[in-house]
Amino acid sequence: MALGLLHRSVGVFQLSRSSARLAAARFCSQTEPEPLTVKQQHNGIRRIILNNPKKRNALSLSMLESLRENILTDVDSDDLRVVIISAKGPVFSSGHDLKELTSAQGREYHTKVFHTCSEVMTLIQDIPVPVIAMVNGVATAAGCQLVASCDVAVATDKSTFATPGVNVGLFCSTPAVAIGRAVPRKVAMEMLFTGTPISAHDALLHGLISKVVPEERLEEETLAIAQRVCQASRPVVALGKATFQRQMAQGRDAAYATASKVMVDNLALRDGQEGIRAFIEKRKPVWSNTAQKAHD
Repeated sequence: MALGLLHRSVGVFQLSRSSARLAAARFCSQTEPEPLTVKQQHNGIRRIILNNPKKRNALSLSMLESLRENILTDVDSDDLRVVIISAKGPVFSSGHDLKELTSAQGREYHTKVFHTCSEVMTLIQDIPVPVIAMVNGVATAAGCQLVASCDVAVATDKSTFATPGVNVGLFCSTPAVAIGRAVPRKVAMEMLFTGTPISAHDALLHGLISKVVPEERLEEETLAIAQRVCQASRPVVALGKATFQRQMAQGRDAAYATASKVMVDNLALRDGQEGIRAFIEKRKPVWSNTAQKAHD
């Protein structure tokens, strides 16, 4: 009898374990999927991490929408001073998800994908704080466009950059907008016509990125730039970023007219006058980080 009870007990225990495994499997299947992007913020520095390494951080429509939301959230808050965009895994971003670009999806969907992508790229340049790309790995097509759209880009020496769309029948015309404004014309055309990757050192030479560092120093070097930005006045940086983008699209004489007017506007800011007083008085400035004016 005791032996029979033992067998029944073992059977119940095994059944319970099986039930527990099934319940755990159901729980795992019902849990929220990993977010496509991860947003963190500390001491004025917002980190946005592309978080879909299994799909090579492809800029699917969902990824682009998530990235847009992360950029726009509280973008005008005085607590936000700089944004860093990085990625999980060995690929920074492989560009658009080609599975979304088949005829099955249709022209309307394709239009939405490229409209959203263009919106994200222009947002990066239009928001009032600097955006830094922190690249460790491959950045191709729209992924390379993302790097070119950022204000500053720091990359490891193992990173590579390419616009290989021509090789799959889809010329990288939208990436060319950002890349063509970052590197010399003939370098951009070679990248676009051949799809051949360039090294981080060549990307630095041609102006696509700002700095090349060993992998073990990527975080340190990027944060150092971000922290330096945080030491400046937010409205002064915002005014300077907006003016730079505006005058770059103008002819020389118009650019000087624009920049000269903005210099006068900058001097009228409370922080503009505080910086000058601090320099004269040989002390560190105390920024208000507001757009308050010292004079009209």
